[in-house]
Amino acid sequence: MTHIAAREGSDTAFDRAVAAVRAGEAPEGQAKALYDRLTEDERLNLLDGDTPFWEGMRSMREEGYNARPYVHGAIGRLGIPGTRFVDGPRGCVAGKGTAFPVSMARGATWDVGLEERVGEVIGREIRAQGGNFFGGVCINLPRHPAWGRIQETYGDDPCHLGEFGAALTRGAQKYVMACAKHYALNSMENARFTVDVTIDEATLHDVYLPHFKRAVDEGVAAVMSAYNSVNGEWAGQNEYLLTEVLRNQWRWSGITVSDFIWGLRDAAKSLNAGLDLEEPLAQQRATHLRRQLAAGETSWDKVERAGVRLLAAQLRSYATRAQGPFGLDLMANEEARALSRTVAARSMVLLKNDEVGGAPLLPLTPAAVSSIAVVGRLADAPNMGDHGSSDVRAPGYVSPLAGITAAFPGAKIAAITDGDAAAARAIARSAEVAIVIAGYDARDEGEYVGADTMRRPELLALFPPLPPSGGRPQAAAGGGSRPAGPGPNPVMTAGDQFGGDRASLALRAQDEEIIRAVAAVIPRTIVCIVAAGAVMMEAWRREVPAILMMWYAGMEGGRALADVLTGVHNPSGRLPFSIPVSSQHLPPFDRTAAKVTYDRFHGQRLLDKLGVKAAFPHGFGLSYTTFGIGEVAVIERGPAGMRLAATVTNTGRRDAHHVVQVYGRCRQGGYPGELMLIGFAAAPVAAGKSVRVEVPVSFTPLARWDASKKTRVMPDPADVDLEVGSYAHDPSAVVLRGPDLERGEAAHGAAGR
Repeated sequence: MTHIAAREGSDTAFDRAVAAVRAGEAPEGQAKALYDRLTEDERLNLLDGDTPFWEGMRSMREEGYNARPYVHGAIGRLGIPGTRFVDGPRGCVAGKGTAFPVSMARGATWDVGLEERVGEVIGREIRAQGGNFFGGVCINLPRHPAWGRIQETYGDDPCHLGEFGAALTRGAQKYVMACAKHYALNSMENARFTVDVTIDEATLHDVYLPHFKRAVDEGVAAVMSAYNSVNGEWAGQNEYLLTEVLRNQWRWSGITVSDFIWGLRDAAKSLNAGLDLEEPLAQQRATHLRRQLAAGETSWDKVERAGVRLLAAQLRSYATRAQGPFGLDLMANEEARALSRTVAARSMVLLKNDEVGGAPLLPLTPAAVSSIAVVGRLADAPNMGDHGSSDVRAPGYVSPLAGITAAFPGAKIAAITDGDAAAARAIARSAEVAIVIAGYDARDEGEYVGADTMRRPELLALFPPLPPSGGRPQAAAGGGSRPAGPGPNPVMTAGDQFGGDRASLALRAQDEEIIRAVAAVIPRTIVCIVAAGAVMMEAWRREVPAILMMWYAGMEGGRALADVLTGVHNPSGRLPFSIPVSSQHLPPFDRTAAKVTYDRFHGQRLLDKLGVKAAFPHGFGLSYTTFGIGEVAVIERGPAGMRLAATVTNTGRRDAHHVVQVYGRCRQGGYPGELMLIGFAAAPVAAGKSVRVEVPVSFTPLARWDASKKTRVMPDPADVDLEVGSYAHDPSAVVLRGPDLERGEAAHGAAGR
C-alpha cells in the first residue's frame, strides 16, 4: 500500500489546524475539531496501522524491516499525515542512513550535547525518508549485562539513562516526534514475550521508572509499551503503567504506542488501559475492536480519547518542528559521517595502559611503528551491532583492519581474521605491535525472534485470519536483499539462533585463546573489545598491557579506532556501568524464566552492597593525560538539586576531554549509605590548563517513593553528602558534606590545594 506524506505548505484541514496551534491555540482543541469531522471508520483507523496485516508482513519479507516509514492513521481527505514510524536508535533505519555507534557506546561519552547532535541527524534523515516519528529513544535499564539488547540503551544508572534519553529526544524532536521505549521493565530478550516481572512499587518508581519520567518531563511525544508482563498484566494493556503513572501521576499528555506485532493481547483491554496506538499494521484492533465495541467491552469515548491524543501529538509536532527541504542528500552525508566518527572516538574507553619498555604502550606513533599484526575474527568483519529492529542500512563501513591500515601507511600490516590462534601467534612473533580485535557479533547478542517464538500458539493467535487465498503470502522471487523470515525483522528466520540474551559474559573461547597466544610472544599487545555490555576479563586481562573498549562503533568505527590508538583522539570514554570480577557479583539471570522478581540492587550498587570491588568501577576510564579536580563550589541551588562548579586541571601534555561525575548519598533519609550518580558533565581541557566545569546535580536519584502521597519525596539537602570525582568511589574525589552545602562553602581537592 502506498502512502503519501502531507506536503509542507499545503492547505488542508490539518494544515489549518497546525497554523492555529502555531498561533497559540491548544493542540487538544484543534485535535477535537478534526476528530469531529471523521467518519466512524476513520476514527477507528486512527488507532492502528494503515497496512493490512498480511500485506505488511509480506512487505517486510520482500523489502526488509522498516525500509519505508510505517504509517498509522493517515486520513488523506483532511490532510492528516498519521504517525509515520522509523525505528532506531542506532540511526535512521529507513533508507541508507548514518550508522552511529550503538547507544551504549554513546552513553560512554557522558556528553549529552553530543547525543543531542546525534538526535538532530537522525531526525533530519527520518524527514528525508518521509517519516515524522522516531521510535528509537531506548532507555531500558539493563539489570544484568547478559540482556541481549543492552546495546540499544545507554547504561545501567537511572540518572545517566534519563539525561541521555532527554538529549536524544531534544535533538530528534526539532524535526520529528520521538518515542521512549520499552515501558517498562524490559531487560530480558529470549523470554520477552512470555515473562512476568514482579516488582514492588517503591523499587519500580525509585529505580526502573525515573529515566522514563525524565523523558516525559523533557516533552517526549510518545512512549512505547514493552512486550513483557508487569505484576501479572501485559505492559501493552497495563492500566497502572499506562494511565495511573503516565497520566494521573506524571500529568503527561503524549501518546502511548504498542511494540510491534505482539505488543498487546486484547484490543479492547489495551484501549481501556490507555494504549492509544497499535503498531505497526492493521492487526488486533482492526480484527476485533468493532465487535468489542458492540459487545460493550470498550466504548467510543475511549476511541475518542485515543484519537484526540494521536491528532494532538501530530499537531504539536508539526507546529514546532523545523521546516524543510529535507532531501535524500542528507542521508549519511559527509557531515553525518564525520559526527559518527567523532562520537565513536569519544566513546572508546581505555581500561588498561601499562608500561612496556618504560612507557605506556598507547598511544602508538605511526612513524615509529614498522610492523603490526592485526588478529581476530572481527578484525575485518562488518559488525555494527545486531540484526534486529535497530539495524541501519549504512552505505558503507570501515572495519578495524581498514582503519588501522590507513593510519599506519608506512607499516607492514599482517592480518589473521579466521580465528586461528596458531596463525595469530606466528604473525605476532614477527611484528612490533599486535592488535587483537575480540568480542561479539549478532550471533552472540541482540534482538531475538526465533523458531520457538513462531511455534507459540498464544502468539500465533494474535495474527488475523489468513487471507482468502488460504495460504500465507510468500515473498516474491528475487524480492529484497535480506533473507525472508516470519518475525517483525526478516533477518531473524525461524531456523536462525541469532541474537538473544548472552549465554556467557566471557569472550568466546577462541578469542581468549588468541589473546593468550599473542600476548605470550609479543609484549606490545593491545586488545580491542567489540561488545555492548560488561565482559568478564579475569581469565586474561593481567596478561596484556592495554585494553580498549571500542563497542559496536558504527560505520566509521575503524577510523575512530585508529584515531584513539594513535592519539589523534585522546581517550575520553568512561564506562556507563561497572565490570565485576565475578558473575557471582551480579543479580541472578535466567534467560528462559517465566517469572522474575526485580529488586533495587544491580550494577555498582550491588557491588557496594556485597562489599566487593569492581574490576572496573562505574564511570571508570583512562586517558593519555592526567587530571585533577580542585575547588568545587555551589553556584545555584533549588529544592530538587543544585549546580556545582568544579575546577578541572589537565596536568599532562595532551589535550583531552574529562568527565566530572557527582555521586551522592543520604546519611539518614532516603536509602541511607547508598552511593548514587546524581550529576555529570563532560568538558574539553587543554594540556596544562584549568577550566571551570559546571555540573547540574539532581537530588531526584536520592528521592524515595511515598506510597501514601503517590510521589517521590526529595531528601533534605543537609542530609546529602557528595563525592565529586572521576568515577564511583574515586579516592581523589572532592567530598562536600550536607552542612557545607547548606552554608554554600566550597571544598578543595588535591589540584586546588
